[in-house]
Amino acid sequence: MKILLLGKNGQVGWELQRSLAPLGPVLALDRHSTDFCGDLNHPERLAQTVRDWRPDVIVNAAAHTAVDKAESEPDLARCLNATAPAALAQSAAAIGAWLVHYSTDYVFSGQGNQAWQEGDATGPLSVYGQTKLEGEQAIVASGCKHLIFRTSWVYAARGGNFAKTMLRLAGERERLTVIDDQHGAPTGADLIADVTAHAIRQAMANPTPALAGIYHLVASGETSWHGYASHVIAQARHLHPEQGLKVTDIAPVPTSAFPTPAKRPFNSRLSTHKLQQAFGLVLPPWQQGVNRMLAEIL
Repeated sequence: MKILLLGKNGQVGWELQRSLAPLGPVLALDRHSTDFCGDLNHPERLAQTVRDWRPDVIVNAAAHTAVDKAESEPDLARCLNATAPAALAQSAAAIGAWLVHYSTDYVFSGQGNQAWQEGDATGPLSVYGQTKLEGEQAIVASGCKHLIFRTSWVYAARGGNFAKTMLRLAGERERLTVIDDQHGAPTGADLIADVTAHAIRQAMANPTPALAGIYHLVASGETSWHGYASHVIAQARHLHPEQGLKVTDIAPVPTSAFPTPAKRPFNSRLSTHKLQQAFGLVLPPWQQGVNRMLAEIL
C-alpha cells in the first residue's frame, strides 16, 4: 500500500508519519518539499504529484487552520481548505485511490447542547468553517473513495498547545480567566493518527468502498476550556508538586470576555457512535490523552 501524506510537520501529520509507517511506503510532504509538490497553494501541482506517484491512499493533514487570520485572508483559506482538497479528490478518483481528509466541528453552527451527528445540518460561523465545509462538499462531489474525519480541540505534545499556555500562565500569575461557555472534547493528534491508520487498513481490506463517508473523531466525554485548564493545572501539581505554580484562582468567564475576529461555536460536541460502530473502536476519555501528554512534556 503506497501512501501520500500531506502536511507531514503539522500536529496530526507528525503523528501520522509514525502511525502510517507499518502500512507501507509513505511519501511524506509539506509545503517546502522539493522532489514532489506538497504545497496546497498549488492545487494543479498537487494533482500532478498524485498522477506521478500514484498512491493507493492520499492522507491530507494540511490546511489553513489559523481561524482568526482566515477572516482577513478568505481567498487563501479557500484555496487551502477547499480548492486544493477538490484537486486531490479529483486526482484520487481518476486513479482509484482513497482520500483521507480532516475537517472540523466549525462546519456546524455551535447551537444547542447535543452532540452533533454526521448528518446534521451544517451552518458555519466563520470563513474557516465555511471553507472547510466547501472542502468536504468538493470531496464528496468528486466521487472518490473517501474518509473525512471531523475533529475538534486538537492538541499534541509537539509544538504549542492550550495546556502549555495554561501552565506557563499558571507559573506567572495568581489568577487566570478561562472561557467556560464553549464545550468540546480535547483530542490528541496521536489518537487521530492511530484511528486513521486503523480505518485505512479496514477500508482497504473491504472490496467495496462500504466504509467511505464522513465520521466524527474526538476523544470521549466533554468539558469546557475552563474545565480543561483546571484539569491540566491539577494534573501538573499531582505530577510535580515541587513545581510551585503561582495560580490560586481559575475564574470562569464567557466567550464575550475575549473578543476575536472569528466567531467560535459554543457547542463543539461531536457524536462518535458512527465511527466506533463502523470500525469497531472504543475512543478513550479526553482526560486519558491529556494526562499522557502532560506526563511527556512536564
